[in-house]
Amino acid sequence: MKNVVFRNGDKMPIVGLGTWKSKPGEVKQAVYWALEAGYRHIDCAAIYGNEKEVGQGLAEAIAGGIVKRSDVFLTSKLWNDSHRMEDVGPALDKSLEDLGLDYLDLYLIHWPISFKHGVSFASHREEFYTYEDVPLTQTWSAMQEQKANKKTKHIGVSNFNSTKLMELIKMKEEVPEMNQIEMHPFLPQEKLVEFCRHHQILLTAYSPLGSPDSRSEKHSQDPKLLTNPVVLEIAKKHGVSAGQVLIAWSVAREVVVIPKSVNQSRILDNLKAADLELDAHDLMELRDIGINHRFVDGTFFTQGHSPYELGDLWE
Repeated sequence: MKNVVFRNGDKMPIVGLGTWKSKPGEVKQAVYWALEAGYRHIDCAAIYGNEKEVGQGLAEAIAGGIVKRSDVFLTSKLWNDSHRMEDVGPALDKSLEDLGLDYLDLYLIHWPISFKHGVSFASHREEFYTYEDVPLTQTWSAMQEQKANKKTKHIGVSNFNSTKLMELIKMKEEVPEMNQIEMHPFLPQEKLVEFCRHHQILLTAYSPLGSPDSRSEKHSQDPKLLTNPVVLEIAKKHGVSAGQVLIAWSVAREVVVIPKSVNQSRILDNLKAADLELDAHDLMELRDIGINHRFVDGTFFTQGHSPYELGDLWE
């Protein structure tokens, strides 16, 4: 398995199992199947509501001799209601408890959006904190404290644009080690990728297949990556699936990629995509695909009486 390398030399497998939208009752088995198939990287988050099951799948794989804890790279994320200095540590402790772990390999600030403590999803103005109430720099200081306390080996962010990243870089302390963002041929994020690479910030692509399981009316007219003619033609050329092409696209860019699946055969196929080498023509075709679309548009954080704007999220 190909890896990306942190500044201190630690390695992270470039393909991991995503667990967003994995339903309760399915994710434990998916994690076990993934580890059995050879995955050594699992991506989690407190807000997904399934970290206990992720931990159970990992525990069963360890008990069965498939892996040791040290073999597996585990990522989790700090939810928006725990951005205050005093809330970050307890939030990480809860994820560790649910996962059955003593430490994480990577802990991320999930969004640059802050809710009042105990609010799962803010919908009224009084449920939000502003940047004046809880600066991102305060949250980042608390994240560095968790790393110093050895609760996590690495720290980073998710859904941060270059402006928000620069706020943390200007602290002259520890620069985020990872930025997890939506990324696929419809949204290659070239400007942000260039910025992150300049500052030695690694990248992870979420929704690499284009959130194909979005069934709401809002997403019914979204363009489809998995049935796009360019992607299908490249898949046919290599004798692989469209999903494997999309995963290989991220690997070719040296970007970590975390496709989600609870289907055993698809879990295995996704892992095999790490060995698929797209040629220069393939990459040119995907670069010129002619569609620009963001599936996770962030409007759920900016509508109504929210103090945040889309400019707080995207480039």
